Amino acid sequence: MTASESRNQHAAVVYNPVKVDLAKLRASVAAAAQSAGWAETHWFETSVDDVGQAATRQALDAGASMVLSAGGDGTVRAVAEALRDSGVRMAIVPSGTGNLLARNLELPLGSIDAATAIAFSGVDKPIDLGVASVTTEAGAVEEHVFLVMAGLGLDAQMIAHTRDDLKKQVGWLAYVDGVARALPKARPFRIRYSVEGRVDRPAQVSAILIANCGLLPGNLQFLPDARLDDGILDIAVLQPKGVLGWLTIWRRVTWENGVLRRSAVGRRMIQATESSNERVMTTLRGADIRIVLEHAQDFELDGDEFGLVRKVKLHADAGALIVRVPNE
Repeated sequence: MTASESRNQHAAVVYNPVKVDLAKLRASVAAAAQSAGWAETHWFETSVDDVGQAATRQALDAGASMVLSAGGDGTVRAVAEALRDSGVRMAIVPSGTGNLLARNLELPLGSIDAATAIAFSGVDKPIDLGVASVTTEAGAVEEHVFLVMAGLGLDAQMIAHTRDDLKKQVGWLAYVDGVARALPKARPFRIRYSVEGRVDRPAQVSAILIANCGLLPGNLQFLPDARLDDGILDIAVLQPKGVLGWLTIWRRVTWENGVLRRSAVGRRMIQATESSNERVMTTLRGADIRIVLEHAQDFELDGDEFGLVRKVKLHADAGALIVRVPNE
């Protein structure tokens, strides 16, 4: 990009005032934009009524060439939803508890200056968006996007039971408390699901998760084959029986995915125990999945609650979002 081209474009910042130190953010963005030769940045604040979609549309109407999302995962998801298929790039200034997409893109989590430097001097990377069309308990049909993971059942109940005050104190570890609160009330539920239009499968599950990418807080490789740019969703159907079943899933995520997969010997060990693992956690891959629930269940996207749903259709919108990543 030439100097004259840079001077003819401006960035916009969509920020959550509860999550960011606005004075530091303004100073950092101004310095990075000036260094890159960009015009003056426009600023848009989110609110309770608008978590970012409307603010991002205002930024697009004002001609922004790039939108910086400064806030938690909810702000990032809202900005991405408004930028879908627009061709306008998104940069991330991670300021939340989970910072899920930033982790999967290996962006710096603890430095505003490093994040804004990547925004103005990094490179563009097209990634997929997950798209969820849900039928609510009341029968309404809604469409939302997600960047990292969608979840039904225990996963969504964990989000609902996680305390906001604890998240402020201990960060993502607050989700452990959420799991402890959700587990005693969790009950398996019946679903029918179909991947890429194949025959419906009936199942009784405790949770089903659909991932666009697989890294969770604590560097947990939940679905290590999931990629942000492969046009595929990775699916985990969890069917544990009792405490032993949950321990088997925990061992798979922490020990097998986090340690054994790194070596050829470890991968052979995983293959030797694959059949027993599949009884509690079945993994599938496909560009789309349809789920019909016998009874309405809690649903979440990227750590945000979306209430009770009766049906869910999810697909990958390949290359629908452009993000800024480090120039290596």
